Amino acid sequence: MNEIKKSPIDSLGYNFIPANFLPKGKDEYHLRKQQNKNTNYRNLNASEIETLVRNRNTSDNWNNILVSEIFSPELVQNCKFFGLVRIGKMQPYYLEFHNLRCPVGFYNSTIISSDFGDNVSVDNVNYLSHYIVGNDVMIVNVNELATTDNAKFGNGILKQGEPESRRIELEICNENGGRSIIPFDGMLPGDAYLWSRFRDDDVLQNAFKNFTEKKFDNCRGYYGTIGDRTVIKNCAIIKDVIVGSDAYLKGANKLKNLTINSSSQSKTQIGEGCEMVNGIIGVGCRIFYGVKAVRFIMASHSQLKYGARLINSYLGNNSTISCCEVLNSLIFPAHEQHHNNSFLCAALLMGQSNMAAGATIGSNHNSRSADGEIIAGRGFWPGLCVSLKHNSKFASFIIVAKGDYPAEINIPIPFSLVSNDESKDELIVMPAYWFLYNMYALARNSWKYIDRDKRTDKTQTIEYDFLAPDSINEIIYSLILIEKCTAKAYVKQFENNKSYSEEALVSIGKNLLNSRNNIINDLEIVVENFEHSDRKVKLIKVLQAYHLYKEIITYYATTQIVENIFINKYKTLADLQIDLPAKLIQSEWQNVGGQLIKKTALQKFIQQIHIGKIKNWEAVHQFYIAQGENYSIDKLYHALAALKEVHNIHFKKIDKTVFKNLLMQSITTKEWMTKGIYDSRAKDYTNPFRKMVYENNDEMNVVVGSLQKNSFIKQETEALAVYKREVNELIKKMKL
Repeated sequence: MNEIKKSPIDSLGYNFIPANFLPKGKDEYHLRKQQNKNTNYRNLNASEIETLVRNRNTSDNWNNILVSEIFSPELVQNCKFFGLVRIGKMQPYYLEFHNLRCPVGFYNSTIISSDFGDNVSVDNVNYLSHYIVGNDVMIVNVNELATTDNAKFGNGILKQGEPESRRIELEICNENGGRSIIPFDGMLPGDAYLWSRFRDDDVLQNAFKNFTEKKFDNCRGYYGTIGDRTVIKNCAIIKDVIVGSDAYLKGANKLKNLTINSSSQSKTQIGEGCEMVNGIIGVGCRIFYGVKAVRFIMASHSQLKYGARLINSYLGNNSTISCCEVLNSLIFPAHEQHHNNSFLCAALLMGQSNMAAGATIGSNHNSRSADGEIIAGRGFWPGLCVSLKHNSKFASFIIVAKGDYPAEINIPIPFSLVSNDESKDELIVMPAYWFLYNMYALARNSWKYIDRDKRTDKTQTIEYDFLAPDSINEIIYSLILIEKCTAKAYVKQFENNKSYSEEALVSIGKNLLNSRNNIINDLEIVVENFEHSDRKVKLIKVLQAYHLYKEIITYYATTQIVENIFINKYKTLADLQIDLPAKLIQSEWQNVGGQLIKKTALQKFIQQIHIGKIKNWEAVHQFYIAQGENYSIDKLYHALAALKEVHNIHFKKIDKTVFKNLLMQSITTKEWMTKGIYDSRAKDYTNPFRKMVYENNDEMNVVVGSLQKNSFIKQETEALAVYKREVNELIKKMKL
C-alpha cells in the first residue's frame, strides 16, 4: 500500500534538508542564501499583516514573510504561505506576454519556502515549493512547481547518501548500455562522443566521470530557479527543474529533473502536451505538441515537435526531430528527421544527416541481443522506406536508395549512392553520385547548415563543407580501392584470373584508369566486404568517379592554398613556400562531435588526461578551442599532403607554371560544379511528370519558384565570378 507520512502542520516548509545531511554550523537555508544573495528584505508591519489577513491570506508565521521596501499587500489575495518566503518589489502593474495579461502579485496559490524577485505574477499555482524566482516572471495555472532536497536538475550526479543505482545515465549508441555516458549541463557533442568511445581505456573513462562529479556540489538543499522574464502557464507538473531567463513554458504535462537553459538572445520554449524527464535542454530550443523525452540531452537551438520521442539520446545543435522515434543514439549537429514513420535506434550519426519517411535505421533482428550499432559519417541520407540492420557503417555523404537491405553493410566510399537491386539480387554502389547527379543538394546542404548555425557558444568549430579532411581521406582510400577492384575485374576477364600481389593489382588498375581505357566500362567490377552476404556487390560508373575524385582532390588543395594566400597576404609564390613545412604527412582525422581533429592531436590530448594535465571539462573545452584555432592551417597542410599523395605534386617545390595550372584547373572544376548545381535543379523544371500537376509554366513558377530566380543558384553563380576574379588577381599579383 502507499506509505502516507503524517507530520505536524507547523513543520510544513521547514527542515528542507534532513538533519543528518546538514553541515555542522549551517542552517537549512545556507545554500539558498548562496543562490540568492539579496539581503534587502524586511519584516511585515502590523498594517500589512492586517491587510493580508483581510485578503484571505494565511501564514504559519508572519515573521517568516519578508518583503522589500516597496510592497503592496493589496496585491496578495487568497494565498497560503508556509516557511520562509521572501518577496521583492511589488508595484501596481500588470504584466503582458502574448496577450496574457496578469497583475503583479500573488493570487489563489500555496507558497512554501521560496524567494521571488521584483514584480512577479503568481496566480492559481496549487503548490509552489522551494524555488528562487527572478524578476518580472509570470506563473499562471500550474498544479505543482516544486523542488526536492536531492534535486539534480538533469545532471547525472549523486547527492549525499544516494546509492549508485540512483544515477541517471544516457545509454547512447548501443541499447545494452555499453556506451553509457553521464549527462551534465554544458555537455558538448564532442564530450558525448569521446566518452562513448575508448571504452577499453579505464583511465579515460574514470577521468570523464570525475570531471563530471567535480562540476557539481553533492550537498542536498539546492533550490530550483526560474530566470528573469520567464513565463509559465497552464502546466501540470514541474518538479526539480531549473529554468533560465526568458523561457516560455505553456501547457506542458510533466517536466521533471531538467535543466532548461534559456537567455534573452536565445529563448527556449516548451509547448502543449510535452512530457520530459531526466534531461538537459540547451538555449534556443523549441519543443512542442506532445513530445516525449526521457534521459536525453538537447544541444542548443535544436527542436522536437509533433509527438517526437527522444529516449536515451543526445541531439546535436541546430537539429530538428518531428513525429518519429529516436532511441539510444548520438546525433551530431545539423540533423533533420521529420516523418512519423521513421525510426532511428542505436546509431552514431556524425552530422548533416537527413532521415526520410519510412526509414528504419537499426534493427537487432539479426542478433541474439540488443548490442548492435550503426555508424554513419557526415551527410548520411537514407531515402524513403530504407531498412538497415546492425552493424552497419557508412563513409561521408552516403545516400541509400529505397529498399529493404537484408544484411549488414559497410560502405567506405564517400559521396556514393547505395541501392538494392532485388531483381538481380545485387548491391549496387555508385561512387561520386553526388558530383555526377545531385550537386545542387550537396552544395546547398553545406551552405544551409552554415547559414542556420544559430549557436551562441561556438566552443567547437563545426565543419559543414563537404570537402574536408574526413571526406578527402575517404576519397584517397577509395581511389586505391577502385584501382584494385578494377584490376581484379580486368584480370578475371582477360587474364584468366592470373595471380598478382596487392601492389601489382593497384599498379595495373591505376594504369587502366589513368589511360581512360573505355574497356573499364564493360568490366563487371565487384568489391568484397561491403555486405555481410554471399551476393555480388558491384561498383558502377567507376571510370567517371575515379577521375572526378582525383579532380576533387586538386580542387580541394588549390582552394585551401588560395584562401591561405589571401588570409596571410602573401605577395609571391616563394613567400608562401617558405612558410610551408618541408615534409607533409597525410594525417588521419576524427570527427569529434562535428569538429574535425587530427588523430595525433587527439591521442596527445588523451595522454594528457592520463597523466593528469587535463583536470576538468573546462580544460577539455579549451582543447576544442585550440584545435579550432589551428584548424585552418592544419586543413591547408592536409590538403597539400593529399595533393602529393594523389598527384605527386610537392607544392613546396613547384614552379609558377605548375601553380598557375592548378589555379586554372580549380576554376574549371568550380565551373562544372556550378553548372552541376544548375543542371541538377533544372531537371525539376523539365521533367514532364513534375510539370504535369501544373496548368502551365507560370503556375509552376508561382508554386515552386522560378529557376532563374533561385537564390541559391544565383549565389553560387556569383561565388564563381568572385573566385575567378580572385584567381586572376592572384595570377597577376604573383606574376604567374
